[in-house]
Amino acid sequence: MASLADLEKRVSKIEERNKAVELNKTWETSFTRRVLLLIFTYLAIALYLKFIVGINPWINAIVPAVGFLLSTLTLPFFKKFWEKYIHNK
Repeated sequence: MASLADLEKRVSKIEERNKAVELNKTWETSFTRRVLLLIFTYLAIALYLKFIVGINPWINAIVPAVGFLLSTLTLPFFKKFWEKYIHNK
């Protein structure tokens, strides 16, 4: 049988892990993360258009970046739909 000290260590480790998981969940849904994804997507597409395709990228890169942002905003809705109607079958 485990001693009280061993059980306290195990509970402490579980609580630390739970805090890390909660922090990761908060980051995944944060506004900061979404804005950073928007910026990095925009820059990646703009640089691709500028150096590979050779067109003026700064306006043309807005469309895919905004599309990506919209897709991240709608994912929580689809996740809830999936959890309710598909996953629980």
